[in-house]
Order: sequence, then C-alpha cells, then structure tokens
Amino acid sequence: MPATATPTVLTARALLLDMDGTLVNSDAVVERIWRRWAERHGLDGDEVMKVVHGRQGHASMAVLLPDRPVEENLADNARMLAEETADTDGVVEVPGAGAFLAALERLPHALVTSADVALSTARMHAAGLPLPAVRVTAESVGASKPDPEGFLKGAAELGVDPADCVVFEDSGAGIAAGRSAGMTVVGVGPRAVPHEPDVVVRDLTEVAVEATADGVIRLRIG
Repeated sequence: MPATATPTVLTARALLLDMDGTLVNSDAVVERIWRRWAERHGLDGDEVMKVVHGRQGHASMAVLLPDRPVEENLADNARMLAEETADTDGVVEVPGAGAFLAALERLPHALVTSADVALSTARMHAAGLPLPAVRVTAESVGASKPDPEGFLKGAAELGVDPADCVVFEDSGAGIAAGRSAGMTVVGVGPRAVPHEPDVVVRDLTEVAVEATADGVIRLRIG
C-alpha cells in the first residue's frame, strides 16, 4: 500500500505506540547486534534481519533456530538485551516523533514494545524522547508480537476498548499483532508497506493530532 496521497482522518480514544522503527530509529544497532549473532550461528545475516524486527529476541531465535531449547534462547536473549542496552550509537528519533509525543502529552496513549524496561528506557533517552506514563514492555507479557497480548494489555491499562485504539507500528509482527487485537493500524516507514496496514506514513511528520471536546483523538494523516 503506498503512502496516502490525500489526507486521511482517523479517530480514536487511545493510541498504542511501538518504539523501534516507529518512534526511535535503532536500525544501526539492531543490524550490528543481530548480524554478529547470525555469524556466530552460521546463519545468513540478510535472512535473519527479515525476522527480527518487532519480535522479542527469544521469539526471533525460536523462528531462526527451531530445534534449540527454549532455555538457551532465553539465556541468549538476556545477553543480547544487555548488548543492545549498552549500545546506543546511532539511535535517533524517527522524524516527527518528539512533536508527536508532545501533542499526546495529555491524551491517552501507551508505549507497547518488545524491548524490556532497560532497553526501552535507554533507547528513548538516547533519542531524546519522553517515556509515556503507560508502558507495556517485554516483562509485561507472556507472548511476543505478533501475538496481540501487548496491545490488548495497553488498551486495558488505559481503560479503552480495543476497537477504539489506533496502533502505530513499523514491523510485520507488530502490524499483525495490532490487527489481531481488532485495532486500526497506522504503518510507519517503508518496512510497514508490504504488511498492508490500514494507512501508511513515511514518518511521524505526516501525522497531526487534535483532541475534541468529547475526548476523541483526531489524527490527520498525510
């Protein structure tokens, strides 16, 4: 689906925001860490990069190394998270993310990320972005995206029906999770395009936020 040529208006009671690729561009460090991991395991780096975006690390490992015990994946994931948290070189905001979050300051919204608390805090700070008050991180859920658990939990914590939520996502796994949760999905950036979200934007400079008197969030996209 191409980026919208004419403005689209969406309405919501709450917004649920992915982090990596949506608010924060962390592609440089993700590439470094996961290509090193691929080399250690004799896997093709390009094929690995097709899998890892949007998922928790151990869930990606389960796809890439299906015969490896879960316990090994979890231990490996813990080491990877520590590496990623320590490496913020090249982590920057997605264009428009700061203004977008500022516009949402008094409106219902939550961060729903496959990163854990330490990694999400490090990356948001590195990008100069404020952390939303409501956050659903890897520690908060039992299943990684593309399972909808994280988005459903975010809606529940905000007290909003899933059908009244709009998700912002960049990855196939995240878009599938938002769709499975029964939410409208805005895809951010080129990675989102093949996965056919409801609307696609190049970045967050293409999203304008307006609050109505009755508490509805209006999103003007395009």
